[in-house]
Amino acid sequence: MTEIETAPEVTPAEAQEIEAAGHYVTADLCGKTLEVVPSGAWRQSAMRMMRIGDIDAFMERVLSPDSYELYLDLDPTNDEVGEFVNGVGEASGESVGKSSGPTASPRRTRKR
Repeated sequence: MTEIETAPEVTPAEAQEIEAAGHYVTADLCGKTLEVVPSGAWRQSAMRMMRIGDIDAFMERVLSPDSYELYLDLDPTNDEVGEFVNGVGEASGESVGKSSGPTASPRRTRKR
């Protein structure tokens, strides 16, 4: 296994460089460090798996093979997986959380 260096926070530009080079970032799950694809490079098929709750299939797509085996051994809780995903976002320099959606216009609509 190759040595991977990561900074506590990665800028968006650095995250793009990581994605382009095909490297993993690291994040902790249950006290163990796992290698994971930066969140901005997650395929939509993987995101669909996460949305429907197929977390094992999602993890298989975003983790390195060795990290996936470790994930299976750890058998984390939903809360631990949520913390892990947030940690991946921080390590990738991107937010993984839910979008707040569009904001209301500050301009009022004229009534007729």
